Amino acid sequence: MQRARLISPVLIAGCLVIMISFAIRASFGVFQIPIAEEFGWLRADFSLAIAIQNLAWGVGQPIFGAIAEKLGDRKAIIMGAVLYAAGLVASSFATTPLAHQVWEVAVGFGIAGTGFGVILAVVGRASSDEHRSMSLAIATAAGSAGQVFGAPVAEWLLSLMPWQSVFIVFAAAILAVLMVLPLMRAPAVSKIELQESLGEVLVRAFRDPSYTLIFLGFFSCGYQLGFITAHFPAFVTEMCGAIDPSGTLASIGVSTTSALGAVSISLIGLANIVGTLYAGWLGNRLPKKYLLAGIYTLRTIAAAAFIILPITPVSVIVFSIVMGSLWLATVPLTSGLVAHLYGLRYMGTLYGIVFFSHQLGSFMGVWLGGRMYDVTGDYTFVWWIGVGVGALSALLHLPIREKRIELMPTQAA
Repeated sequence: MQRARLISPVLIAGCLVIMISFAIRASFGVFQIPIAEEFGWLRADFSLAIAIQNLAWGVGQPIFGAIAEKLGDRKAIIMGAVLYAAGLVASSFATTPLAHQVWEVAVGFGIAGTGFGVILAVVGRASSDEHRSMSLAIATAAGSAGQVFGAPVAEWLLSLMPWQSVFIVFAAAILAVLMVLPLMRAPAVSKIELQESLGEVLVRAFRDPSYTLIFLGFFSCGYQLGFITAHFPAFVTEMCGAIDPSGTLASIGVSTTSALGAVSISLIGLANIVGTLYAGWLGNRLPKKYLLAGIYTLRTIAAAAFIILPITPVSVIVFSIVMGSLWLATVPLTSGLVAHLYGLRYMGTLYGIVFFSHQLGSFMGVWLGGRMYDVTGDYTFVWWIGVGVGALSALLHLPIREKRIELMPTQAA
């Protein structure tokens, strides 16, 4: 039998879809100040819209996972892209906080249909056992690649056109990427896995304490990523020290803290490409639960050090690179752990449920960030909550029993 290759058409197509999807998603923090200033909204108003988007993404993830498993991966992705584009177009016409918040539900469901749950499941099924961890890491890193250019492109487009027009451009981009779908043909799973129903798999997972620990541990990842993606550009704009006009940053075009905020999101994405690929490589060699515990511990230390020390352009860049190297490194390890423990047949649904916890955390990080900013005038309290939940997550991963649960074929009717 011919040895399976790491790079496949399925992996390439999946990377392109998730790259464009995440480039758009990662840019929303750049719109925080322009939209709030145009309409005179409170910071919490736009923050709630992004928080709702993240929550809808979490709710939609297991739904789209189930749709992909029942109707096919490509149909689920098409549905997601159409919802994504419709939400962006409708949001461009929103003039009230409520209207913007309502349409972000469609955007969130669109991200679910074009994001990790569906894409990682099809990539996982198309990968061999020896390459699965690395394939999942490459697909995850593609999301980071989108983050590299998403925020700066949004910032550049805002210099050319109003934010409403930028949303229209993004809607066209997510529809255009559907052209790669003919490449996404994943092989079927094993006969034993096909014999087991979704209900049986869910009962088995819900009864397993390890699945509960994975679910709870992913909350802090969502909290930290959601808060930083939505608020870090504004955080840097308002709290970072002045940029030296004769310094290196100014010489490469980063002359304002606003530009530095957008670049910081790009740096996080760039560093995460390396960090995620390295995590995927390690995931084939070391226990995933210990790698996840280590990532959350390092995140906790990095976040605490950043808020304790003076916030300067240098500290922003250093923090962005360090946090970026740990940013989505949890995703291939967490999704790979779910696939390892419970099989590939219903990986999309099972990972989608775990990812719902991630998005609950993201909702809290985004919404609480805006709410506490309006109350206290800064983000310090919300930042320290992120430090605390990160430390808790590191501890929660240690008791996970990383032993594959063998599937038993059901009796023939």
